[in-house]
Amino acid sequence: MIKKLLFICLFLFSSLLLSAQLTLGTSGLLNSPSADMQPDKTVMIGGNFLNDHITPGGFPYDTYNYFLNITFLPFLEVAYTCTLFKATDTFVPEKKGRFVNQDRSFSVRLRLLRERKYLPAIVVGSNDLYTQSGGGKILSEGSGNQYFSRFYASASKYVSVSKLEKVGLHVSYMYNRRTSNHLNGFAGGISYRPSFAPDLNLIAQYDSRSFCVGANYLLLRHLFMQVLLQDGKYFSGGLAYKIYLKGK
Repeated sequence: MIKKLLFICLFLFSSLLLSAQLTLGTSGLLNSPSADMQPDKTVMIGGNFLNDHITPGGFPYDTYNYFLNITFLPFLEVAYTCTLFKATDTFVPEKKGRFVNQDRSFSVRLRLLRERKYLPAIVVGSNDLYTQSGGGKILSEGSGNQYFSRFYASASKYVSVSKLEKVGLHVSYMYNRRTSNHLNGFAGGISYRPSFAPDLNLIAQYDSRSFCVGANYLLLRHLFMQVLLQDGKYFSGGLAYKIYLKGK
């Protein structure tokens, strides 16, 4: 009983302090990848509030994104994400500070191995895979618009504590070449799914640059909510609606 009350309080406390999500519109932890995948034939439509400390250079302000995510094969997930830009041109004062444009990015995730009894699931993927600006590039160093560019490999393994209670262990290696969003090296985290609330997931992670804590919750099978707090003080968050094109 004490354990149950402890985790209920933790979740409520997190929800009051935080307000954050799937920051790139894909499956994963809070702001780093994992080897989790959505069920086959799942469509997610959502949006997020992004604190300026979690966004790369080029977004020196709080902003928002919206995304469409589709898992149309058991091993393949793709996402299209738009992040809103503000006008900063002092020569157009009537538009300065307003959201007038958006950055478009494409993400892909490929599962190489399903989780097995003694082996973790393994996924490789990329966010903001390609940009046409600057002559067309896959790994931009800053001349293109690949603000969220990164390639990664992730492994995830779940351990059952009881019939419905699970602990997830996640590790990733990420690589990019952008000095304004330098998320290179190892990242990882721990997730906990309590038996009294199997649709609740508590998460602590390190994204190779900062620490985040948060939670996500699936309400009535379709409404997915996620919150995160970065470095103990910066929150981001959002909502997504899940559509299952075949029985879950």
